[in-house]
Amino acid sequence: MSMKIRLARGGSKKRPFYRIVAADSRMPRDGRFIEKLGTYSPLLPKDSEDRVKMNVERIEYWMSHGAQPTERVQRMLEAAGVSPKKERNNPKKGTPGKKAQERVQEKADKAAAAAEAAAAPAEAPAAEEAAAE
Repeated sequence: MSMKIRLARGGSKKRPFYRIVAADSRMPRDGRFIEKLGTYSPLLPKDSEDRVKMNVERIEYWMSHGAQPTERVQRMLEAAGVSPKKERNNPKKGTPGKKAQERVQEKADKAAAAAEAAAAPAEAPAAEEAAAE
């Protein structure tokens, strides 16, 4: 049986509230779980003590028995100092989207055309003067 430590959503529409639970990975997100390990209330301010409450001893127990925390729960555990900080890699996060890249390309094309136009008239009178002599 593969175990997960994950968030189970509660609360009403547009007022989320999550339980941190140990559950079988085959069970639905808000379905049957084995043990409630804590709570997470995202509507509270980030510096509030009541935002994330965890029973760290039980979480460590389940992790020692092979339970894998989800990405969000892992971040909460790192913030609490329970698990070491893990390096994450998302190389696509910093790259601009397709439309932004098109805008940058258009701007570069306009700048090149303007520089070319500015350089062309400056060369033309000098060439005419040389031809006149």
